[in-house]
Amino acid sequence: MTVHFPFQNTYSALPANFFARVAPTPVAAPRLIKLNRALAVQLGLDPDVLDTPEGAEILAGKRLPDGADPIAMAYAGHQFGHFVPQLGDGRAILLGEVIDREGIRRDIQLKGSGPTPFSRRGDGRAALGPVLREYIVSEAMFALGIPTTRSLAAVTSGERVQRETMLPGAVLTRVASSHIRVGTFQFFAARGDTDGVRRLADHVIARHYPDIAGAERPYHALLERVVARQADLVARWLLVGFIHGVMNTDNCSVSGETIDYGPCAFMDDYNPAQVFSSIDEMGRYAYANQPQIALWNLTRLAECLLPLFSDDKDKAIEQAQFVLGEFAGTFTAAYQAGLRSKVGLFTVQDSDEALIQDLLDAMAKNNADFTLTFRRLGDAAGSADDDSVRAQFTDPAAFDEWAVRWRKRLADEPQSAAERQAAMRAVNPLFIPRNHRVEAVIQAAMNRDDYAPFEELITVLSKPFEDQPKYAAYADPPLPDQRVLQTFCGT
Repeated sequence: MTVHFPFQNTYSALPANFFARVAPTPVAAPRLIKLNRALAVQLGLDPDVLDTPEGAEILAGKRLPDGADPIAMAYAGHQFGHFVPQLGDGRAILLGEVIDREGIRRDIQLKGSGPTPFSRRGDGRAALGPVLREYIVSEAMFALGIPTTRSLAAVTSGERVQRETMLPGAVLTRVASSHIRVGTFQFFAARGDTDGVRRLADHVIARHYPDIAGAERPYHALLERVVARQADLVARWLLVGFIHGVMNTDNCSVSGETIDYGPCAFMDDYNPAQVFSSIDEMGRYAYANQPQIALWNLTRLAECLLPLFSDDKDKAIEQAQFVLGEFAGTFTAAYQAGLRSKVGLFTVQDSDEALIQDLLDAMAKNNADFTLTFRRLGDAAGSADDDSVRAQFTDPAAFDEWAVRWRKRLADEPQSAAERQAAMRAVNPLFIPRNHRVEAVIQAAMNRDDYAPFEELITVLSKPFEDQPKYAAYADPPLPDQRVLQTFCGT
C-alpha cells in the first residue's frame, strides 16, 4: 500500500549546504503507541490509514510515504554558552512539509529515525521515555494555549537502544511550523556565508512573516518579529510554571514555538531558582533566568543578521541593539498582563505589580504549589472562602495578610464575583503534566508495556482548565517520596 502525504517541500529546495539528504534507517518491528487523530485530520492526513501496520512503518521510518524528500537540517548553536559550529539533526529527519487545513505550512519530522551526517558518533535513535515525555508535554502545552511543536504519533521500534542501560527504542513524529532555529542562522554566519544567511532570512520571511517581505528594511523587521514572539513565548512559559531546561540557541525556534522537549518540567512548589535538568549544573536555564536567556539567544541571532542590516558595522550594531531593546518591554507587558489575569485583575493600577510580587514572594517562602495556588485563588475570588488557598502555604498567615490587600483591590474591579471566577479559571489550569505523573507513565510503559496510564494522562491534560472529578487526583502535587528532582535529555 502506498500512503500519500500531500507534501509541498520548500526547505529541501534550498541550496545543498542547508541540509544533508538522508533516509530514515528501518527499524525491526514498529508498533503504534499513539496516533494523534485530530492532528492528522488537521494536517490533511487520513488517520484510518495511519492507524494500520503500514502507517506504523511510515511513522517509524521503515518506509517512506509517497512524495517525501527526507533531509537532516544543518545548524550550529551555543550549548550552555559554548559555541559549536556544527550540530544539525543528529537523530531527526524531516520527511517534508504539508499545508494544513488552516493554510499553514507544517513540517513533519521523525525523531529517533536513525543516524545522519550530523550524528557525531551517536546512534540516531531515541529511547521510549523521552518520546513519551515529548508527546505528553508538547500536547499539554498545546492544550494550555502555548505556541509549541506538536506530536502526531509515537511508535515503538522493536529494538533496544544503548544509553546508561539498554532501553526500548521509539520514534516520535513531530509537527512544527518549521524547524529553523537561531542556530540555523549561526551555521552560516560562523562560516562567513552572508549569502547563506540572506537566503535563510528570505526563506523565514516568506514562510513565517510574509507581510514584511515588502518592508523597507525586511531584515530589521524579521528580527523585530522574532524578538516579539520569543518575548511573548517566554512570558507564557513563566505564567504556567514551565521550565524548558536546555535553552541553547539550537533549541530556539524563529517561528516562536516551544521546541525540543528534553529535560523540560513544570514546577510544583514555586521557586524562581528551580532547575530540573541534570545537565544544568550551574542553573543557567533556571525558571527565572529564562527571559534573560531568551534575550541572550536573540542577541546571537542579531549578530548573524548584522551584515544584512548595513555595510557599516557600527551602524548595524546600533540598529540591532535598538531592536533587542524592545524585548524587555514586550516581555514585561505580556508577563504582567498575564499575572494580573491570574489574580483576577482586569484593569490596571500602579500598585498591581507590587501586590502580585508580594504574593509570589510569599509563595516562594511558604513552599506554595504554583499551579494550585492560582487555581484556588480563582475559587476564592468567587466566594469569601480562602481555606483552599491558605492550605497551599506552610504558614497560612502569610496568605491572610496578602489576601486583605487583594480583596480590597478586587473591590475596584467592575466584574461580578462569578465573572471574575470564570475569567480566572480560564487562565489558571488545574491540570499540568506534573513530573511524578510523567515519570509514572514512562515506568509503566517501559517496565510493563502498559500504556493505559499514558492514555489516561493524555486525556486529562487535553482539558487543563476544566474540573474533571473523575481525574481529580491528577491535580495533586507529589507526596515527598514521589518528587522528581531531576529530568534528563535522553540523548
